[in-house]
Amino acid sequence: MSLLLVCLFSLSFHMKAEEGAVDVQDIVFSHIKDAYSWHITQVGEHDISVPLPVIVKGKASGWHMFLSSRLDGGKEYEGFKLAQEGDMAGKIVEKSADGEWTRPVDLSMTKNVCGLLLSSVLLSLSILGAARWYKRHPGEAPGGVMGMLDFVVDYIYEEVIKKSIGPDYRPFTSYLLTVFFFILFSNLLGVIPVFPGGANLTGNITITMVLAFCTFVAVNLFGTKKYWKDIFWPDTPLFLKLPMPIMPFVEFFGVFTKPFALMIRLFANIMAGHTIILALTSVIFITVSMGVLINSSMTVVSVAFCIFMDCLELFVACLQAYIFTLLSANYIGAARVR
Repeated sequence: MSLLLVCLFSLSFHMKAEEGAVDVQDIVFSHIKDAYSWHITQVGEHDISVPLPVIVKGKASGWHMFLSSRLDGGKEYEGFKLAQEGDMAGKIVEKSADGEWTRPVDLSMTKNVCGLLLSSVLLSLSILGAARWYKRHPGEAPGGVMGMLDFVVDYIYEEVIKKSIGPDYRPFTSYLLTVFFFILFSNLLGVIPVFPGGANLTGNITITMVLAFCTFVAVNLFGTKKYWKDIFWPDTPLFLKLPMPIMPFVEFFGVFTKPFALMIRLFANIMAGHTIILALTSVIFITVSMGVLINSSMTVVSVAFCIFMDCLELFVACLQAYIFTLLSANYIGAARVR
């Protein structure tokens, strides 16, 4: 996988490396940020990408739908264009009546949206396929991919959900299993460097924020009276509660810090992994101008480290899905104590 990544980058940045104009920051962020097209590679000065549908509503012109290729190269189409600089760089903007560029209502199918839909489809096909297999083979033990899926589901169900939540685990089983497999599929697809992989889905803080918010709702909406009593009147010495509500403030603050930690942990780990791999790959192109010997040596070092990081990323992809599910189950279980 690392060799494939290096080959793709070689096509993309060969011309820039020869000119000594390799911008590592641009290389890294152009591959991990969201986009209106799915970039595959670059041959010379020609970008090879899959254009995605742009769906925008102008303030005066109403709804518009067209392919993102209409906006390539900073071109303007139907009063819209991709901002090239400033706070709105990389976003679709609309020219208003006074000549200023503003953001329209944007419901476009971006790279991350397509990645999210792909992960959801894979999740649905996997679970529905497993249910169909069990319906056709009652009482049989599955093997192969189905057997691995059965093992993972059984482990998360028995060792994580039941043990963390306790007797009231059943209402939360579907949610926690869905979260686990959605994060797992999204993480694994993000490690694949070629289309339709490579979307930095769980490395996008808006995605992890929504996942953490769902856990936040599950914890606080279904919390017991004892859970809320321990927040506003915890079992601590009286002087820590009156006249200054020190411990109630700390406990109430913890209601929000737990989902915040979930959000940041998943986002930071996935984002860091992608960034490190891209930065290590960029070393090859930075050293092109330093001579054949140095460049060849650094290429070997870069590929070796990228292979190591790819293996680590595969481990982290599974680990972060497990940790998010485990902590969510623990928080829900703590809120269900009677």
